[in-house]
Amino acid sequence: MTTLKSKLQEDLTAAIRGRDELRSSTLRLTLSAITKEEVAGKTARELSDDEVQKVITREAKKRREAAEAFAQGGRAEQAEREKAEGVVLAEYLPKQLSDDELHQIVSQAVEEAKAAGAEGPRAMGQVMKIVNPKVAGLAEGGRVAAVVKQLLAA
Repeated sequence: MTTLKSKLQEDLTAAIRGRDELRSSTLRLTLSAITKEEVAGKTARELSDDEVQKVITREAKKRREAAEAFAQGGRAEQAEREKAEGVVLAEYLPKQLSDDELHQIVSQAVEEAKAAGAEGPRAMGQVMKIVNPKVAGLAEGGRVAAVVKQLLAA
């Protein structure tokens, strides 16, 4: 068992013992998503820590989107629950880049793309190819794309 998955299991056991319903239900759903990913495809396999982290990231994104949908639908109580679950999942993800750090990485990538001959909004694909490996898991794709668009438009 990977170290991240075993940490999730241990934290789930502690949450159940501590009668923390929010934490235990969130961790149960996340572990079931990991198990589902492990048995998907032709053969069952054990996920690496990086793959487990991607599953947790995907689950956290689902929580953010659900919270927004509930808030727009006037269901504040469910929105707060989804946000709280997102906070629990964020503990297992690497710290996100600040806006300044992200801006600096993207501006370097824009300079690289311009040096390679790419200009204007059409260079977005080239810039994203440079930026994505550097910020993988450290910044949400939508945030990255927004900064890239902003810098290319300038």
